[in-house]
Amino acid sequence: MLTIENMPQLYPSDFDLYLFHEGTLYEGYKLFGAHYIEGELGNGFRFTVWAPNARAISVVGDFNDWKPNSHPLKMVKHSGVWTGFIQDLSENVRYKYAIETRSGTIIFKADPFAFYAEKRPATASMTSRLDRYEWHDHKWLRTREKIDIYHRPMAIYECHLGSWKTKDGELMSYRELADELPDYVCDKGFTHIELMPIMEHPFDRSWGYQVTGLFAPTSRFGSPEDFMYFVDACHARGIGVILDWAPAHFCRDAHGLGRFDGTPLYEPVDPRLADRPQWGTYNFDFSKNEVVSFLISSARFWMDVFHVEGFRIDAVSSMVYLNHNDDLPYRLTNKNGGEENLEGIEFLKKLNATIFIKFPSALMIAEEATDYPLVTAPVDKGGLGFNYKWNMGWVHDILRYMSFPPEQRRDHHQLITFSMLYAYSENFILSFSHDELVYGKRSLLNKMPGDMWQKFANLRALYGYFITHPGKKLLFMGSEFAQFDEWKDLEQVDWKLLDQYETHRSFLKFSTALNHFYQEHACLWRLDHEGEGFEWIDADNNQQSVISFIRRGKRKGDYCIVVCNFTPTVYHDFKIGVPNAGTYLEMFNSDAELYGGSGQCNTEPVEAEDAPWNNQPYALKVTLPPLGMSIFMKETKKRLQEFTAHN
Repeated sequence: MLTIENMPQLYPSDFDLYLFHEGTLYEGYKLFGAHYIEGELGNGFRFTVWAPNARAISVVGDFNDWKPNSHPLKMVKHSGVWTGFIQDLSENVRYKYAIETRSGTIIFKADPFAFYAEKRPATASMTSRLDRYEWHDHKWLRTREKIDIYHRPMAIYECHLGSWKTKDGELMSYRELADELPDYVCDKGFTHIELMPIMEHPFDRSWGYQVTGLFAPTSRFGSPEDFMYFVDACHARGIGVILDWAPAHFCRDAHGLGRFDGTPLYEPVDPRLADRPQWGTYNFDFSKNEVVSFLISSARFWMDVFHVEGFRIDAVSSMVYLNHNDDLPYRLTNKNGGEENLEGIEFLKKLNATIFIKFPSALMIAEEATDYPLVTAPVDKGGLGFNYKWNMGWVHDILRYMSFPPEQRRDHHQLITFSMLYAYSENFILSFSHDELVYGKRSLLNKMPGDMWQKFANLRALYGYFITHPGKKLLFMGSEFAQFDEWKDLEQVDWKLLDQYETHRSFLKFSTALNHFYQEHACLWRLDHEGEGFEWIDADNNQQSVISFIRRGKRKGDYCIVVCNFTPTVYHDFKIGVPNAGTYLEMFNSDAELYGGSGQCNTEPVEAEDAPWNNQPYALKVTLPPLGMSIFMKETKKRLQEFTAHN
C-alpha cells in the first residue's frame, strides 16, 4: 500500500479544509469519498472522510477480509479529516470505514460521500467512477440556461420509480425505465418528471425520504451510470428531471450518519434538537459549518454530475420551525425565545443563493406547509430564496370542496375562490402529490362524490380548474388515468384498468388532451405569477356553483374564458360576461363524449352580445356542461380550423 506520505499530492489542500470548516466547500464531493486516482506512483482509490472525534479510522472491505487497521487513514493536520490511498483497488469493490471511537469501540460505517452502494439489504459502499459516461444532452443544457422558467408551461409528473411499473413483479432498472418512462411522460403532455427520492436508503417503505447516501443514486435500479442514462433519455425527449431531496433529517440505521464517529456529528449534540420522533430519524445540525458544506455539496453534486434541473425540498417547514409537527412534551425555542429554527433558515438561504449562482435556471421548490412569509422571494429581498412553493392551501381547499355532494357546495363556495386572495404572494405549484393519495386518504377519483359517472365527471371538472388556475402543475402517477385505489407503494400503478375499462381509457385521453392544450396556449401559463394574468368574471355564483374567469397571456388579445360548473345540472343559455365583441369558440370541454362525458358541448360558434354582464362590456350565452369545465376563445383562422376539426 502506498501511503499519503509517498503521494503528498493526494492530501486535501489547506484551502479546501478551510472552506469545509467555514461551510463553503460547495463541491465537497470532489474531495471526500472514494476517488480513483491515476499517477506515476500507482493507480487506486483515495479515501477521505470527516470524523473529528475518532481515535483511528481504516478502510475495510473484501480486499482485506474486513479487518480493521489493515488499510489505515491518517488525520490531516488536526482537521478532523482523515485520508489515505489504496493502490490497485478496482471499481465496484465493497468497503466501509472502521472507526475506533473515543471509548475504543470499533463501529463500521458506510461512506457519507459514497457514489454507489451495494443493493439493500446489504449496506456497504462501493468504489465507483463517475467520469466515463458519454452524455448526449449538450444542446438541452445550453437551451436550459436561456429558459425563463417563470413564463413557460410546467406540468410535472411525480413518480415513484419502484411502483410506476414492474417487470415480472420485480423492479425495473434505470435503463429499462429510460426506455419507457420519458416517452410516456412526454406523450401524456407533461414537461417535467419529479422523482421521489432516489438517494440511497435502506428501507423501501420510507420511499427514499430517510437516506443513508446523499451522493448515491439507489442501487435498487442499477449503477450511477445507469441513472445518468435515464436522465439523458429524459432530456432527449424534452423532459426536465426534478429530484425530491430530504436535507431535513436522516435515518438512524447503524451503518448511516447517526453518531458517525461515536458522537453526535451530523446531528445536534442536544438530543432534544437531534431527535425527530415523528419519523424516527435524526435532524441535521445546521449550526455546524461542515454539515452545511456536506448538504450543499450534495445538491451541487446532483446538478453537476447528473445534470438534473433541480429539487423539491421535502419538509421545509420542519427546517424553518423547531416544533413543526412534533408532539413533544417540551417546546424548543431559539436564542431569542422564538420557535424559528434560525440555523435552518440560514441554511436554506445559503443553499438557494449558492445554487442560483451557478444554475440561474434551477428549480428549487419548497414543500412548505405553513404561512411562513417570502418563501419564494430572493435572499437579498429577505426571502428564503426558493423560486417555487407547493400551494398546499389550494389543494386542501379544493379537495375538501370537491368531497361535498354537489347540493352542498353552495355553502362552501369560498373554498374554490379564496386562493386568489394569495395566489401571487408566492410563486406557486398546484400539487396533487402522493401525499394526498396515501394512508387511507383515497385516490383523487375515489375522493369524488356520487355514482361512477359523477365521480369521473367531478374529477374532469377538478382537473379543468387545476389546469386553468394560476400556478404551475404537478400530478402524481396513476392520477392521469384516474386510478381508483390509492397509491400502493409495493405494487405497480394499476395499468390493468386501461385494459379493462373504457372509462379509464377515456379519462387518459382527457388528461392528455388537457395537458397538451395547456402547453399550446400561452394564456394559461405566460403570466402565472403576475396579477394581470387573471381576472374574475363571476366569483360569487354560489347558488349555481359556477365560477368564470379570464386567463391572459402577454400579447394583446391572447386570452381565454374559463367556466366551471360544479353541479350535475346542465345550464342552457347561461350568460357570462366577456371583454370583447366578436365570435367565440369553445376550444375545450371536459364533458365531450370522447372523454366519457355526456356531450353537452357548444358545437357552433357563439356571437358576443352587446350587453354588459358580470362587469364586462359584452356577454355570451352558452351551454354549461354538468360537472364540467369549458374554455372559450376569440375566433381566429387557426382556432376555427381546430374547432371545425373537433366538431
